[in-house]
Amino acid sequence: MASENVITLDAGNFAAKVLQTKGTVLVDFWAEWCGPCKMLAPLLDQIADAHVGKVTIGKVDVDKGQEIAAQYNVRAIPTLLIFEDGKIKDQIVGMISKANLEQKLGLAA
Repeated sequence: MASENVITLDAGNFAAKVLQTKGTVLVDFWAEWCGPCKMLAPLLDQIADAHVGKVTIGKVDVDKGQEIAAQYNVRAIPTLLIFEDGKIKDQIVGMISKANLEQKLGLAA
C-alpha cells in the first residue's frame, strides 16, 4: 500500500514539485515490472511517513515518464535522485537500506 505522503511525478508537475521546491526532494525512478523497485517502495513509504515536512518523496514511473528519465540519464532502475533546493545533490542506483538512505537524506539520528 502506497503512502499518501509519496507524490506521483510526471512531465506536468515535475518542475513545480521538484525543481522549484525548497528543501530536500527524493525522486524514485521505478517501473511496475521492476522487482528491486517493489522492494524499495515500502522503505520510501516509511521514510515519507516518518519525516513529513523534512523531505518530499516523489516517484516517476519510467514507462510513463520516459522524457524525465532521459533528461536525467536514468539507465537502470531503481534510481534515486536527491535534489536540494532544485539541484541534484546525490544519485543512488539500485537497492539501499533504509538507514543508509536516511543518512544520505540527512535524516539519521
